[in-house]
Amino acid sequence: MVLNFDIKKLLKNVAIPVLVGALAGFLTKNDVNEFMETANKPFFMPPGWLFPVAWTILYVLMGVAAYFIDISKAIDKDKALLVYYAQLFFNFVWSFIFFTAGKYLFAFVWIIVLWLLILLTIIKFKKIDTRTVLLLAPYLVWVTFAAILNLSIYILNR
Repeated sequence: MVLNFDIKKLLKNVAIPVLVGALAGFLTKNDVNEFMETANKPFFMPPGWLFPVAWTILYVLMGVAAYFIDISKAIDKDKALLVYYAQLFFNFVWSFIFFTAGKYLFAFVWIIVLWLLILLTIIKFKKIDTRTVLLLAPYLVWVTFAAILNLSIYILNR
């Protein structure tokens, strides 16, 4: 296998999800803090500090996966990246639905669509570069947990 490495593309691909996540976090910070103080949360809710740490790691892994697709010569890489950016958009918007609007049930439906888009991203990326499965699997697991958490919060706060 020929090693194809492009530092500028790597930095671009990692920066995009990290910045999207940082922007969502910045714009919803007050809503997140209010939620943490007032909402009923399930017993398995992780401590608040874990979320930005976990998401930062996941965004970096996403970016590396996107990098592998971006540098590939695959004919269908643009279609795969389109699905990737669609899931990134759904990821970004979820925070506003859940924290800002407080629409927990709608946020649950939204996160299910996000989950499906992540799965589709994994399927499309795998056809181009199998390494991406290992990079995106933790994201799918985390969003599965987030969906369970989301549904539990809806049930506890309706």
